[in-house]
Amino acid sequence: MATAYYFNYLFFYMRDHFGFGNRNNLMLTATHGCIYMFSAWNAGRFAHRHGYHFSLRLGFSGMAVALFAAALIPRALGYSHGALAAQVGCLVLWTVSMCLTWPTLQALLSRGQPPSGMPRTAGIYNMVWACGAATANLSGGALVQHFGGETLFWLPAGLHVIQVLLLARVAKTGAAEDTPTIASRGIETVPPLNPRPIARARTFLYLAWLANPFAYMAINGVLPIMPKLAANLKLDDAQAGLVGSVWFWVRLGAFVWFFLWPGWHYRFRWLLSAFIALAVSFTLMLLSPHVWLLIVAEVIFGLAVGLIYYSSLFYSMDVGESTGKRGGIHEAAIGLGVFTGPAIGVSALSLLPRVPNAGIWAISGALLLGLVPFCLIKKRGG
Repeated sequence: MATAYYFNYLFFYMRDHFGFGNRNNLMLTATHGCIYMFSAWNAGRFAHRHGYHFSLRLGFSGMAVALFAAALIPRALGYSHGALAAQVGCLVLWTVSMCLTWPTLQALLSRGQPPSGMPRTAGIYNMVWACGAATANLSGGALVQHFGGETLFWLPAGLHVIQVLLLARVAKTGAAEDTPTIASRGIETVPPLNPRPIARARTFLYLAWLANPFAYMAINGVLPIMPKLAANLKLDDAQAGLVGSVWFWVRLGAFVWFFLWPGWHYRFRWLLSAFIALAVSFTLMLLSPHVWLLIVAEVIFGLAVGLIYYSSLFYSMDVGESTGKRGGIHEAAIGLGVFTGPAIGVSALSLLPRVPNAGIWAISGALLLGLVPFCLIKKRGG
């Protein structure tokens, strides 16, 4: 909830106080993604080596410090060029600190879990964080509009402080060990729910690992452009939060659906359809001249993103690949998508400044090109 509230509305803050448009917001996202990619890779190893509680404590504390500093910058520097540089610096610290949390949480999911419990654990995890993100996006616009832009720093910083305190309580009660161990289970078989040869299971794992960065290319091609899209559709911040949260809630609904119904497991057509729908709905969302059309595109987008992300996490756990190190790889792949999508958009806007919506078309083309290696992996894996 804290991460979604801060990052999703940072683009509105940068628009209002520093005059950021699509190009600058995409560049800011690409910077975040580049740092995320390398930091997550190393953070997964760090957590595996130094302990999960320590990694979480360091991550939550660093995020809180970064956000408290960001909240105080306007009082010290106003909205000058120095303030802009300081805000970017706070984003960098926040990103590095955040990378210490997600791989660690994913590693903790499978510790001590029998194979039969993996699908349930992954489903609960997805529904919890997706609900937090949807709630933050729905309420964030109204909170910023009524209480001011600095709210997007103070509120999540407070939430991170609460996390640090709760983590200390968990450590005292011994609810989870701090030593990184891997649940004992064979990696050459998959649970009875999905009796597939391990080679086929790993093919789907690689398909999901490839598709997930492309999903985050699309997500982070949408978020930086939402302030401009909202302005084009004559939506204020509160309305933008309401309309823009539709795909978040649909993603949550998709997670509930996929949690309750296992029929999508190891179905190539489902993943392929989600990949195609991702590219089509992304383009439709950002080129929509009407709010109703945007909402329709968001419904498709939320379903596609939901299946792709759920597949990446589920297959990782199903094949026995969920550890601190593997969690770092999973998050680094997400960072690759967060960086690549906006970077492609910025490049297109710079090289083709006179072409309308060049950034949108460039990212859409990259999403469609991703289908080539996707199909090649399936063909090779059988």
